[in-house]
Amino acid sequence: MWSGLRRISLGPAVRREFLGLMDRRDLLKASLAGAAAMGISTAHATEAEGAAPQTGSIGGAPNVSSNLAQPLVSLSDYEAAAKRKLSIPAWEYFNGGSGDEITLRRNRTALDALQLKPRVLVDVTHIDTRRTLLGQHFEHPILLAPTSSHLLAHPDAEVATARGAAAAKTILIASTNSNRSIEDICHAATGPVWFQLYVDDDRKATQALIERAEAAGCKALCITADNPLAYARNREARVQAQAPIMTFANTGIQSGPGGRGVPHRHFNWNDLAWIQSIAKTPVILKGILNPDDADQAAKRGVAAIVVSNHGGRVLDTEPATIEVLPAVVDRVAGRVPVLFDGGVRRGTDVLKGLAYGASVVLIGRPYIYGLAVAGPDGIRDVVGILRTELEGAMAMTGRVRLDDIDRSVFWKKTDYSS
Repeated sequence: MWSGLRRISLGPAVRREFLGLMDRRDLLKASLAGAAAMGISTAHATEAEGAAPQTGSIGGAPNVSSNLAQPLVSLSDYEAAAKRKLSIPAWEYFNGGSGDEITLRRNRTALDALQLKPRVLVDVTHIDTRRTLLGQHFEHPILLAPTSSHLLAHPDAEVATARGAAAAKTILIASTNSNRSIEDICHAATGPVWFQLYVDDDRKATQALIERAEAAGCKALCITADNPLAYARNREARVQAQAPIMTFANTGIQSGPGGRGVPHRHFNWNDLAWIQSIAKTPVILKGILNPDDADQAAKRGVAAIVVSNHGGRVLDTEPATIEVLPAVVDRVAGRVPVLFDGGVRRGTDVLKGLAYGASVVLIGRPYIYGLAVAGPDGIRDVVGILRTELEGAMAMTGRVRLDDIDRSVFWKKTDYSS
């Protein structure tokens, strides 16, 4: 439906110019009507021939702020801008958590509570943010976590996200519940793509999906393990009647956002062994909080684990991921890399995750905000802001390489109490 369309620039002058092109007026009306029906902001429709989005600079990173009323200088700015653009069902889907959202809030408050210890007079002329993970080389340690239903944020859905990931020099972990197929996503990407897998009770279908992802060029398989049953997502439920029904291209399922109509999933350690026996790419296990589970995963030979509470969207009143990360890292004891997500909104949050032993961090909602506001350029800008802030945090804590970042960046109460 959207493949032949291009985006409207955010600038009102370009939009007026486009609307003046009479031979395209009918196409514009049709595409905007279709977007509204899907709950998509009409600010992302097609761009006038020859028009290009304007860019400026935030913190040394290219951005899309120069044609907005106020510059977007932080991820919270992008969040506020996205809320204005997204439909109510889309906002509640992307931004909501489970239950009373205690875990959702705790992800942030726990990160905020960690105090960083600065160092001065260190030569920080050259800050190196490069990281190698699973044999792949990254310019920085900020990856895009799997999230569903990108069509709610942009008419090109995950294809636009893949382009944004490439512009941000990072990896997209494409969701099973993508609106665009894994083939389309990998075709649009110019960098590596990983595939996030929900294990279906139909094992033949699961194997076929793994083989599709590998054939499309995905470099790793990231299995989500933490949501076998749907827990209370009250904010989504309240607007369920307003939410569009959409198709998830990798499974052919039609459902509300996130595939909420998908049956319960039954996935256990024996199933993991079966997937490891057929997968040709590294297998990552996502959704680990309990150190016992981390130990079991390492013993069973997974390539990596992701410490995650699903962004506060599964079992409410779980701890924040940053709170359990040290215990998981200590239990794993270097046997497998540990990745981390949950509440990251600042470069200091990235630093804190790395200090507690994560190899890389993942972001979810923030890049969706960027996608909603400015498509691929917004994703590039969001990652760029985080990377610039990370470099500043590294400099002010006296760390010039990622391997220099450890738990000594944190204050302890004994450091300054009498």
